[in-house]
Amino acid sequence: MQTQSISLKVEEAGYLCLNENVLLFVCEGEYVFYYGEDVFKVRRKQVVFLRKHTLVRYQAIALHKEPVWLLFVLSRAAVLEFAKSSHLQAINTRAPEMVLVHQPGARLLTCMTSVEAYLRHGASLPECLEKIKLLELLFCLPGSQQDQVILEQLLDLRESPRGDITNIIEDNITNAVSLRQLARLSGRSLSSFRRDFRNIYNMPPSRWIRLKRLEKARELLDSTTMTVTNICYTLGFENIAHFSRLFKEHFGLPPSAIRLTKDYSNVVSRCPAASSSTQE
Repeated sequence: MQTQSISLKVEEAGYLCLNENVLLFVCEGEYVFYYGEDVFKVRRKQVVFLRKHTLVRYQAIALHKEPVWLLFVLSRAAVLEFAKSSHLQAINTRAPEMVLVHQPGARLLTCMTSVEAYLRHGASLPECLEKIKLLELLFCLPGSQQDQVILEQLLDLRESPRGDITNIIEDNITNAVSLRQLARLSGRSLSSFRRDFRNIYNMPPSRWIRLKRLEKARELLDSTTMTVTNICYTLGFENIAHFSRLFKEHFGLPPSAIRLTKDYSNVVSRCPAASSSTQE
C-alpha cells in the first residue's frame, strides 16, 4: 500500500483529479464541491465520497475558521484486502454514484476524529498505522445505513478504462483540436468519448472545453501582450466575433474591454505623476 493514503489538508480551493476512490471528512469550515454542473455543499463533520476517474472542483466557504479536511484514498488493493479479511464479495448491483455527501455514523465519526487528532500532532501516519486505520475505517462503514451505501460503492470493483481521458484533455486544452481528434487520441469512437467524458466531468465535452478555453483566454489577456486575435485562434475558437460573444457571456465584458483596462492600468502605473502622487 502506498504511503500518504491518509492526509490532513488545509486548502481553500482547487481541483481533485481522482485515480482512486476517496473519502473526505471536513474537520473545520465548509466546502462546495462542483462535479460538472452538479453542486454539493459539505459541512463540518460531514463526509463526501468521490468515485475514482472523476474530476471535481472545490471551494471553501464560511472562512471564519481555517478550512481543514481529512483525505482517505481507498485504493482497489486496500478494498480487496478488507473484503477478503471480512469475507465480503465484490458487488455491482447498485448504480455507480460519483459523489455522495452525508453525516457519518457514530463508528465512522469516531474513527475519523481519532485520525484527525493524530495528524494534528504529527506530520503523517507511519505506514503500518496508516494501513490499520484504513482497514478500521472500512470496518466502520457498515455502522449506519448511509455508510453502508458507501461500502457498496467501494465493493464495486469493476475496472474502468476511462482515466486516460483526463490526461488527454488537460494536455490539449489550449490546442486547436476537435472532439473527433480528442476521441481518436483516447482510442475511442466519438460517441464513446462523449459518454465517457460525461461520466468523468458530468458535463458535455464541448461545453467543458469551451469554459476552460475561456478561462485560459482571460489568463492570457491579464498576463501577456498577445493580441485578442492571436488568443482567439491559438485557443481554437472559430472567429473573433464568436470568441468575443462567448467571452462576454461568461465574464460580462468583451475581451477587447479587458485588454483596454489592462493597458490603461499599465500606463498609469508607469506614469511619474501617478508614482509621485502615490508616494505623497
